[in-house]
Amino acid sequence: MINNLENKKVLVTGGTGMIGRYLVDKLLEKNCEVTVVSLDEPEGLPDSVKFMKLDLTVLQNCIKACEGQNYVFNLIGIKGSPKMSRERPASFMVPMLMFNTAMMEAAMRCNVDWYLYTSSVGVYHPAEVFKEDDVWTTFPSDNDKHPGWAKRIGELQADAYKIQYGKDNISIVRPANVYGKWDNFDPENAMVIPSLINRIVSGESPLVCWGDGTPIRDFIYAGDCADGMIHMVENGITEPVNLGSGDGVSIKDVAESIRNCYNTSIQIEWDTSKPKGDARRLMDTSRAQSHGFKCSTSLQEGIQETLEWFLNNQDLYKKRNNYFTRKD
Repeated sequence: MINNLENKKVLVTGGTGMIGRYLVDKLLEKNCEVTVVSLDEPEGLPDSVKFMKLDLTVLQNCIKACEGQNYVFNLIGIKGSPKMSRERPASFMVPMLMFNTAMMEAAMRCNVDWYLYTSSVGVYHPAEVFKEDDVWTTFPSDNDKHPGWAKRIGELQADAYKIQYGKDNISIVRPANVYGKWDNFDPENAMVIPSLINRIVSGESPLVCWGDGTPIRDFIYAGDCADGMIHMVENGITEPVNLGSGDGVSIKDVAESIRNCYNTSIQIEWDTSKPKGDARRLMDTSRAQSHGFKCSTSLQEGIQETLEWFLNNQDLYKKRNNYFTRKD
């Protein structure tokens, strides 16, 4: 172990979000002194967590958050459906460029011991399998062009600090399609699993889904993703690493799995006049496994836990900061 997180001061940006909730709990198990920065309210965070409500598109706010921290996990991001990526690209790209650039700069100025940057599956060009080293020989998919480039710029920024300042203390993870408790369940702009959960629980029937259900995707439970992040930081991994299951599942199978978990017989229909997205997006997880990490939660287990949580917290997503619905 290169980095021992035990009893250290750790900043988690986006700590009220889906992955952040799991990460905070896991860091507290290591007796870390955890600070969370978010634009959301701290509802449900443990009392021992220090909370700061700051706009991290502003560099001075980022510096304020990073001062005195040993480790920074930058999870702040904007999560939305492919539809939102096409219709509201500026809502994805501009804030991500601003807060990712400012956060990494602040962390370097404050001389934190280690920094984790959360990139995305969106950095990849369409392919049967996504391999880490293929990123810079291609362009992001047209379906992820704006958020994909924004995430790539963050990776380039880390490379620039390494070249100019010798900063070799940044881990970069590229999560697959993450789902879990505390997700954005707004059916108007959420990702596939939380959107389908909300619509099925709401009794929408027939449930009409875009495309034909054949695209293959790689899903990772948020708890596993948090484990992967901690693992890469503790082991001092500086090369980009995919975090995914490495197993592909069709959107049709996901929809049917959620329906079965909820024990309902609603009809699912597919609107083939609507776009279906890239045919296959599967992570090569061999690098993660070579560093000693592998997911432990099956898709069925993860969907069941997420569904059960949503049934008891159906209105929480409405209180979350949402770049697609905010008026300012």
